[in-house]
Amino acid sequence: MTGVVADRREAVIEALRTVRDPELDESIVDLDFVTSSTVDGGHADVRLRLPTYFCAPNFAYLMVADAFDAVRAVPGVASVSIKLEDHFASDEINSGVAVGAGFVGSFPDEAAAELDELRRNFLHKAHVAAMERACRRLLADGWTIESLPQARLADLPDGAERGRLLRRRAEIDLPTDPGCRVLVGDDGASVAPDDVPLRLRFARAVRVSIDGNAHFCRGLLATRYPESVPQEEPS
Repeated sequence: MTGVVADRREAVIEALRTVRDPELDESIVDLDFVTSSTVDGGHADVRLRLPTYFCAPNFAYLMVADAFDAVRAVPGVASVSIKLEDHFASDEINSGVAVGAGFVGSFPDEAAAELDELRRNFLHKAHVAAMERACRRLLADGWTIESLPQARLADLPDGAERGRLLRRRAEIDLPTDPGCRVLVGDDGASVAPDDVPLRLRFARAVRVSIDGNAHFCRGLLATRYPESVPQEEPS
């Protein structure tokens, strides 16, 4: 039975790895937002934290709700408790997610709508950043700005850039066939050659913003929870 619980706990961690900070486009596990995860029989208990006490409640709600859904889908998990700690709106978020109240139901006096549009916006930004990384990979491999509009997904070498771009395209319902163009607009249409420099500059700005915010949040988390920073071994 101990082995079953251990395997289930590992499955819970893997499920949490699929949950991303919507703004930073990184796993909440890799960001060290998961304080603890325990499994007792068929019940999973997960504790989350964020870099600051005042992190935006809509971002926080998305992460808690996504974590709840991801863990609940783990085979053998019959009940789930996801708790966001040390946040000014943790009571509303935790209770709202637990009963499936939605964002509006969790914040009836403040929220005007659910977070579907916000989620879509961040998914599109994540795709743009992944596309920029893939284009940089192609340019490093010898492609030119002039030839980039002809690049197809099949031209990307296996690796992190290709895998990430395919996942991000699938999330916004763009095709992932090998013959699809790498560099596209928000609607999935090919970019005209004259528009390539502008599209790449915009994509780079989005990617740099995401990377910079992730670095900043890691610094805030380390400042707030210094005990979580790995200690260097004495030389």
